[in-house]
Amino acid sequence: MARLLCIGGEDHALRIPFLLSLRDRGFRVSAAASAAPAPFQRAGINYHPFCFNRFANPFADWTAVKTLSKLIASVRPHLVQSFDTKPNLLVPLAARAVPGVTVVRTINGLAYVYSSRSPKALAFRPIWRALHRMAARSTHATVFQNRDDQAFFHDRRMIGAGHSRLIAGSGIDLARFDRAAESGPSPEELRHSFGLNGCEIVVTVSRLTRQKGIPALLEAASSVHGRRPGVRFLLVGPRESEGSLAVRKAEIDRHAPYVVAVGPRSDVPALLRLADVFAFPTEYREGIPRVLLEAGAAGLPIVTTTMPGCTDVIRDRWNGFVVPPRSPKRLADRIIDLLEDRDTAKAMGARASALVRQDYNLDIIVARYAALYEELMNGSDRIDVSTPMREHQPRSDRAVVHGRLTPERETAT
Repeated sequence: MARLLCIGGEDHALRIPFLLSLRDRGFRVSAAASAAPAPFQRAGINYHPFCFNRFANPFADWTAVKTLSKLIASVRPHLVQSFDTKPNLLVPLAARAVPGVTVVRTINGLAYVYSSRSPKALAFRPIWRALHRMAARSTHATVFQNRDDQAFFHDRRMIGAGHSRLIAGSGIDLARFDRAAESGPSPEELRHSFGLNGCEIVVTVSRLTRQKGIPALLEAASSVHGRRPGVRFLLVGPRESEGSLAVRKAEIDRHAPYVVAVGPRSDVPALLRLADVFAFPTEYREGIPRVLLEAGAAGLPIVTTTMPGCTDVIRDRWNGFVVPPRSPKRLADRIIDLLEDRDTAKAMGARASALVRQDYNLDIIVARYAALYEELMNGSDRIDVSTPMREHQPRSDRAVVHGRLTPERETAT
């Protein structure tokens, strides 16, 4: 029975269904992360907490590498799987000191370095590329969540001699998601607790940072409020933990009362039932954003941006709208379109739900990872360079004409 150690960051508990499904397939699974241990303990997963600094800190990074090396030597896994920006650099370096360990890393986006246009991010890009080339020397397979990132790494020779595979996201445990939505607080209870009775609601679930497009969302919210005063924007996600990248509280407070920030929540599936529209204005190079999959599973019409990862899930005018990043006016226009044309909004939400449930469900994603692990363990030298996602041929039932949505003839998919 293959031993698998899965290493991630502070959101690693979101992958517990993924780990349990791998365990059901015969893997002996353990986890390590900077996340709280309680969720892993409740799930019966052997868990090893460790600390690392999400931001640039060479001393802390070197300490984390040594800690991880000792952990890997202690657990003695056959396979080490890493997720998230820093672990994808630290884990391959740590595993070099432990012979016989197969390392797989999953690139879930290109993070701050290639999402920010700041001088600091631009200056760090050559260092980031060099670190990834170094990490690639100890990596047996690199998994990508979207084709843009896969091409980016290939073009810049950041994969090394390891294999490359495309697997879209970590999967959504749809049964668990639906149970959480039904068992959580009712929409009426949540509306009352947030003071949103009688309002149309636009929900965003995200870290409240500039790279996630929150300033553009606030500006769009102001525009929507001027045209449709009964709309409220509900921001769900952490702010205080985001350091210098965080949007200042004063910036959000300026948009009260039509913007309500509720911080991080554990009842997101229930919260999504409140929404009339889901907005995700990221400027970040995402992998496959989990929040888009959850919003799609909830049957919500979605407005997002043209960033990699987002366009893998949302097809413009088919299961949502896609606008350029940093475009608050276009973001506001599309939100208004969906609020004013509920028939189209409902049709888009239904398509989003069908796509997520067909192509991003947990069983499909775990089967692809399990196949990769088994091929690596069997020493196959014929691993496919990618696991192709189902090709979607979205159809546009509607088009925007003079600011309104109007029917068009439906074409075959």
